[in-house]
Amino acid sequence: MMFVCSRCRAREPAVTRAARCRCGGLWGLEYERRPFDPDAIDRREWSLFRYRAFMGLDDGDAWRAVTMGEGMTPVIDFDEDLALKMDYLMPTGSFKDRGAAVLAAHCASIGVDRVVQDSSGNAGHAVAAYCARAGIGCEIFVPQGTSPRKIDLIRAAGAAVDVVAGGRDHCADVCRAKAAAEGLFYASHVYNPVFYEGTKTFGYEIWEQLGRIPANILVPVGNGTLLLGLVRGLEDLLRAGLIGMMPQIIAVQAAGCDPLLRAAEAGDAEPAAVTPEPTLAEGIAVGAPMRGAQILALARRYGVRFVHAEEDEIVRARAELASRGVCCEYTAAANLAAYWRYRRRWGPVPDCLTTMCGAGLKSGR
Repeated sequence: MMFVCSRCRAREPAVTRAARCRCGGLWGLEYERRPFDPDAIDRREWSLFRYRAFMGLDDGDAWRAVTMGEGMTPVIDFDEDLALKMDYLMPTGSFKDRGAAVLAAHCASIGVDRVVQDSSGNAGHAVAAYCARAGIGCEIFVPQGTSPRKIDLIRAAGAAVDVVAGGRDHCADVCRAKAAAEGLFYASHVYNPVFYEGTKTFGYEIWEQLGRIPANILVPVGNGTLLLGLVRGLEDLLRAGLIGMMPQIIAVQAAGCDPLLRAAEAGDAEPAAVTPEPTLAEGIAVGAPMRGAQILALARRYGVRFVHAEEDEIVRARAELASRGVCCEYTAAANLAAYWRYRRRWGPVPDCLTTMCGAGLKSGR
């Protein structure tokens, strides 16, 4: 496998410890991609590694010591138009396990013994847990205001936690500075393209479980790790002829932190400059998404529509979900809030699926 710079196209073997290219560009991942073939799914394996024939894994067996059965989360009906994919039933309670499991397996296979990472909570917990599983030391940086329960869970996995004053973007800057100064492996769910080899299984699973892809898929977007992975998975299904067209992808941003929505509406190629306002949807409170230009390019290519989740409706949506037995965190509830708003603007949204991306027991409120 090779890392390829998104800016200058420089190439490095995927065993590199460099978080990004010398020119400052983020890495993409290049390997000999096997066309998606349902017959090559390992149906004996009940985790996302059932799709390993189509994933960038540089050691064929490293995943076996890391997996905790992540993936294959159920799909349930919310109403006649909307289905929920229950990714909060992952081992650490969020969809971030998809990427963390694959990234931890990669780290183990190349001999990494210590990592640092920044997170609003869920990715930090996922990376901490899977690094613990792999015997890799871990230090997680979280912004002030992160749910105390998420911090407790990160520490319970054996990771050190640094709480950084300021917002999510500043927290990332502090973590990256330490990684660079001390030569540490930056196990970033944003920077490292191996993470997306896990999140693309979201699309594979939907297709395998339903036997098709719904007409509309609604996903939360902060740094875009789920959106970018979903698109990759759907592109594989398109190339294999298993679906005839892309679904309508609907990308959710918090009303107080919406750099991608603003850029898309203005037709800009780079995220808008915003000053993030406090939001209950901490998982998407990212004012400067590092892969923003890539997300916007995909949005133009596939006609992705962006929609706001308003704070008062996030609260109402979480209560509505709870009344149906679904205990999710606020970022997951933002998906339902945005679905309501989208429906008011565009009309009925039949055959729609969204993710319950994080568990309510971790939110602390």
